Amino acid sequence: MEELVIRDADVVDGSGADAYRADVVVDGGRIVSIVKEAAAAGCQRPEARRELDAEGLVLAPGFIDMHAHSDLALLRDPDHSAKAAQGVTLEVIGQDGLSYAPVDDRTLAEVRRAIAGWNGPGDDVDFDWRSVGEYLDRLDAGIAVNAAYLIPQGTVRALAVGWDDREATDAELEHMRRLVAEGMEQGAVGMSSGLTYTPGMYAKDAELTELCRVVASYGGYYCPHHRSYGAGALQAYEEMVELTREAGCPLHLAHATMNFGVNKGRAPELLTLLDDALAAGADITLDTYPYTPGCTTLVALLPSWASEGGPDRIMERLADDDTAERIRHHMEEIGSDGSHGVPMEWETIEISGTGDPALAEYVGRTVLESARLRGESPWTVARHLLLADRLAPTILQHVGHEENVRAIMRHRVHTGGSDGILQGAKPHPRAYGTFPHYLGHYVRELGVLSLEECVAHLTSRPAARLRLPDRGLVREGYRADLVLFDPATVAAGSTYESPRVLPTGIPYVLVDGRFVMEDGRRTDVLAGRSVRRAPR
Repeated sequence: MEELVIRDADVVDGSGADAYRADVVVDGGRIVSIVKEAAAAGCQRPEARRELDAEGLVLAPGFIDMHAHSDLALLRDPDHSAKAAQGVTLEVIGQDGLSYAPVDDRTLAEVRRAIAGWNGPGDDVDFDWRSVGEYLDRLDAGIAVNAAYLIPQGTVRALAVGWDDREATDAELEHMRRLVAEGMEQGAVGMSSGLTYTPGMYAKDAELTELCRVVASYGGYYCPHHRSYGAGALQAYEEMVELTREAGCPLHLAHATMNFGVNKGRAPELLTLLDDALAAGADITLDTYPYTPGCTTLVALLPSWASEGGPDRIMERLADDDTAERIRHHMEEIGSDGSHGVPMEWETIEISGTGDPALAEYVGRTVLESARLRGESPWTVARHLLLADRLAPTILQHVGHEENVRAIMRHRVHTGGSDGILQGAKPHPRAYGTFPHYLGHYVRELGVLSLEECVAHLTSRPAARLRLPDRGLVREGYRADLVLFDPATVAAGSTYESPRVLPTGIPYVLVDGRFVMEDGRRTDVLAGRSVRRAPR
């Protein structure tokens, strides 16, 4: 007898088709049968050792978070309710060009410092891996939800070239090509870049194109955080489209937004650019989060020249008064590349977390608010925080536009990604709320998307981008990564004031046919594993 029958569920199968009533049988981690309208038809109903009454609940494929920053959280936090409680059954990590494999000892130490604001310092993690394959093996020991990995181009450059702003030599480029090939062979699904973060931003297009050719040869995709989301946003998107066309590589645009005042109402221009490229045969997808503020680290706003050489050199420059004044001038009067070519608007920069608890008074306030309270300039406050917290502060950037968010999420190649940073006293609520916020706010309350369409955005579309032949749909033979939610009550619990509150209306989540959420509570099940690139 099979393990589980989910009885009388309203199945939204991920394809975009209309919902239907069915009994769904799960056994051995897979969906073994779907009996449509079993009760109404009066037919023999399937039986199993356990029966779950799903009356009033939607059964959908588990949600795929196409942009996650859980690289260390998956290892240090077996509970991982931040994602499991949202119905996420697969996260794509290794984002924005910086993560923890492939590395050597030197590069690992540098990367840990550079992205401590994203993932914490990692003092509670045993970094017993160096290669992509070894990292994925660590995930295979058991994690809360599944995870796929992107090779981080910035880390690859740090390993092969260092943190200097210069072109790679032929030997260094060949080294990077080899590292990318090894990572793809070991199971990565593609490559990411952070082209406003050092050292990835120092790569010219020709270098990136060569690495993308390698990725494409293994059937992977390129996921860039491109060179500007502000003054040069449209040109930056166009650059990525052209670069991947030249390389013959599929493109997935990370957190595809049009932010800052210069881009208010300009989402249609981006979508026209993408539509033209798609019509010409390009393979493009994108992800977004359903909120207007962005989230990153404070140090990321510095001009690229101030970040050359890595974290120690940044600290030296910030400590020198003359150099610090140059940094301020670039940020406040010119608009640095780190702040997307837009002169700093300190009233939009809210401190969301610090590594040092002694600096907690700054959390939840904008830099401008803290400056006024202290009788100091905003740059003095920002500089002090960077030095005192050794580059660890995280920020919310209140620079988005609701009309752009809605327009982009409607596009046919859109997928969902939380971009959720789990660190800090007041992280962005998207880390705990992205997927129920889509379903509750944008589907039920606003009607921006239909329920069936939204579920497709969060399931089958990302599964297709990841080339996963047995995930993303409720189909017989597919993996039983499933979520059951109440469409009348599903909602994000997280807010800007209380960002770590879990969602409501998602009582059951299964990974590999095992309950990781049951009756709205996290179980002790660790059914997640690495999801490795499918062979061509």
